Amino acid sequence: MVNPLRSAPDSRLQRIAGPCGIVLFGITGDLSRRKILPALYDLANRGLLPPSFTIIGVARKVDPSLPEKVEAAIREGANTSVTETTLKQLMSGLVVVNGQYNDIETYRSLGHAMDRMSAERGTNGNYAFYLAIPPELFPTVLGGIGTAGLCAEDDGWRRVVVEKPFGHGLESARELDDMVTKVFHQDAIFRIDHYLGKETVQNLMALRFANELYEPLWNSAHVDHVQITMAEDIGIGTRAGYYDGIGAARDVIQNHLLQLLALTAMEEPISFEPSALRIEKEKVLEATRFYGPVGESAVAGQYTSGWQGGEWVRGYKEEPGIPADSITDTYAALRLGIETRRWKGVPFYLRAGKRLGRRVSEIAVIFKYPPFLPFPSTDGLGHNALVIRVQPNEGMTFKLGSKVPGSGMQLRDVTMDFAYGHAFTEYAPEAYERLILDVLLGDPPLFPRHREIELSWRLLDQAESHWAENPESIAEYAPGTWGPAASDRMLARDGRAWRLP
Repeated sequence: MVNPLRSAPDSRLQRIAGPCGIVLFGITGDLSRRKILPALYDLANRGLLPPSFTIIGVARKVDPSLPEKVEAAIREGANTSVTETTLKQLMSGLVVVNGQYNDIETYRSLGHAMDRMSAERGTNGNYAFYLAIPPELFPTVLGGIGTAGLCAEDDGWRRVVVEKPFGHGLESARELDDMVTKVFHQDAIFRIDHYLGKETVQNLMALRFANELYEPLWNSAHVDHVQITMAEDIGIGTRAGYYDGIGAARDVIQNHLLQLLALTAMEEPISFEPSALRIEKEKVLEATRFYGPVGESAVAGQYTSGWQGGEWVRGYKEEPGIPADSITDTYAALRLGIETRRWKGVPFYLRAGKRLGRRVSEIAVIFKYPPFLPFPSTDGLGHNALVIRVQPNEGMTFKLGSKVPGSGMQLRDVTMDFAYGHAFTEYAPEAYERLILDVLLGDPPLFPRHREIELSWRLLDQAESHWAENPESIAEYAPGTWGPAASDRMLARDGRAWRLP
């Protein structure tokens, strides 16, 4: 089996899924419409799915127009051009099973559909169950799959895909893992973190381990601090039912940002095999601590009403469906340290929030000043910084000092930019496209295992407990800004400041 992180360009043809199908719970949901169905079409359109690929959708309500809605979702969300030939071929393998998730007859009907498609379309009994449903439905659906024996691998492989959030805290994450492992063996469980499928995130490993320029400087002797940001300029939209009680820290920091921290800080793996990558990431998360007392190293906030982009927007507590006394964080920032020889004394600042200055996700490695600067003035000189842009406009920027043209020795910061869209003409698959193909191939290097998730929750639970015990610490911030003033003060205590993306 070919590992996607090691495969050479001329080995792409080996990355074609064999006979198989996907069982999609929540086929009528937002995630299926926006991400999963378009990704399946793009895979088919690129020739990476077998012609007989089958989609078995499980829906609780009978909807005769569902095939038309699936087709509309594909036309709206596909990244590749929609051709009638590919669309017709993919739609020919669509089957819908209707029934309630708590009714065993639903799973018996599903089993009959799986057997029928194996006989008619040659899926060879190979199926991935994709749980694109709210987490509270996981126990019911997993129990139904197990009771009906649909996870048995007598005639082919069976896998399950679980979307985040992976629990609500450490205890619930353990309960979820116990629940899933009672039905599927560990190697058949794929926990999707779509950030790990982004091209720039994977290129972080190439940047570090393929270039002599950076890796010798990737340590506390040369790095002053690291900032990891995921900012959105929108509010919660129609997600009140999901978001309230979850918040920015649970929704984004526990998974996306701590995974980015692990990839940024990990030691060089001996290979890109899943087990080797997992070992190095777990070492980092094991060694991660709050950089000082939790009360000084964890900031939470909520956006208020105000003007943003020329438009008056509602505050979080004014959003439809949000209780007036909600203490859910729409902004969270953590100050962390990694207790290893490489990173001792280097703070890692993580922040995520809604209604911020603009939409951006990035990793910024800020380097120390040289020990001696023989210039008459360094007023225009800042820190060297390597900024890895995860989204939008994937790429990298390196900020360095340069002389301003003229007779004097005046210094100014300049930037060197690398953008994927300019440097490469190759097609860049969307994150879900890449990750779904990995599931069908049974290749899990980009999927976190339970130990990583448990370590992340062990850390985040400390911040969540502090905020729950001290709700007055959840500060307000105006829309269009970069979070509450307490977040700026957290860095100011260290003599640092957040960069403006």
